[in-house]
Amino acid sequence: MPPLPAPADRWGERLVRRLGLWSAVAVLVGSTIGSGIFRTPARIAAYVPAPIPMFGVWVLGGLLALCGALTYAELAAQYPRSGGVYVYIREGFGRLPAFLFGWTELLLIRASALGAIATPFAEYLLRSLGYDPKIEPNATYVHYVAAGAIVLTASLNYVGVRWSSLVLNLTTGAKYGALVVLVLLAFVVGRGEFAHFSQAAGIVQPASFGLALVSVLWAYDGWGDLSFVGGEVRDPERNLPRALVLGTLSVIAIYLLANAAYLYLIPIAQMRHSPLVAADAAQLIVGQVGVGLVAVLVMVATFSTLVGSILTSPRIFFAMADDGLLFRQVARVHPRFQTPSVSIVVAAALGVVWVLLLNFDQLADQFVVAIFPFYALAAAAVFTLRRRQPAQPRPVKVLAYPVVPLLFILATFLILGNALRAHPGSTGLAFGGILLGVPVYFAWLRWRPAPPPTSIH
Repeated sequence: MPPLPAPADRWGERLVRRLGLWSAVAVLVGSTIGSGIFRTPARIAAYVPAPIPMFGVWVLGGLLALCGALTYAELAAQYPRSGGVYVYIREGFGRLPAFLFGWTELLLIRASALGAIATPFAEYLLRSLGYDPKIEPNATYVHYVAAGAIVLTASLNYVGVRWSSLVLNLTTGAKYGALVVLVLLAFVVGRGEFAHFSQAAGIVQPASFGLALVSVLWAYDGWGDLSFVGGEVRDPERNLPRALVLGTLSVIAIYLLANAAYLYLIPIAQMRHSPLVAADAAQLIVGQVGVGLVAVLVMVATFSTLVGSILTSPRIFFAMADDGLLFRQVARVHPRFQTPSVSIVVAAALGVVWVLLLNFDQLADQFVVAIFPFYALAAAAVFTLRRRQPAQPRPVKVLAYPVVPLLFILATFLILGNALRAHPGSTGLAFGGILLGVPVYFAWLRWRPAPPPTSIH
């Protein structure tokens, strides 16, 4: 007879806590380091064609991610529940804003993220097999291969957190180590020029810097994903804050080192025309074989990120359904595998639909614009919860409060405002999709009245 799901713990969590500190770090790092560091540098160099502003974008993006991680450390220790950001918004601002986050994840965010992660995996897989992914019919095959990768990783997560976390640990270690080796080889045996770091270029416009920051935030995104599996981390009051900070710092360090290696080998004017900059850098170090090695590295990196995203994101829909804001079946815990099996299927199905319809750039930009308003809202929950519950025990408090959360919130809205000004059509469409959730929420309550919110306090 299959085992019954574990009863709810003292935080009200029904899923089993199986992830230790280093597995939690691997979730964050594995969910973050994907296609971004291999594809984004060319877009950044095109927006800001000068070395110092280019590094300024990467440093600023990293600092914003760190501010977000430090803020979430307090919330994660206080509410170590499945759904993470969803729970923080619900506790801080109520059910409607929390529903809008889950609705947007369901409609736009998660499906586009899965597609944007799976697409480079498919492109590099086809390239490694000798097919150019830029020409037809191979360009069409990219969508089908990406869809297959989503189905495969969803199946892996369906059968248990233990197996998916093992794969995530191994692939995360492999891709992080490979990036370190690439950096070392670039400076030790690569025939680059430090003069590339001081090359002058044209004037960088503030709007272009802002758009570059949007692309960088796509590359850094993943630090927030750990919160989604907060209900499955052991000793969460200690391990969640530590993993958030350690993982984010690890990502910032390797991203800055990788960009330094790219620039050492390739002038910034040339980098902007090099969408596969890591492959070009490796070719300069070890010849044509480097292109093949980087193709393998990108496949491992994106597959690892896809495993992490499928591991974390279904927990949002699970938490919504547990709250009565989504069909109850979505909150089902598989009796044998003890995973949120239905929510995994839902997330994978949506990812397959989007990846069959859109290309990489459309998917990545849609993701950033749609999710960052909710990242900021969740961070703002620190203020409301401290005001409403001043005596509530907080195992961890955000460093340099209130400066750190304020910086994160203000920077987020500046970035989104710039994106709306530069791309009013696509950005406005994303915001319209979010607001569409308001009538959907009230229609849902009329059709299926929800129980009171599940709070751990």
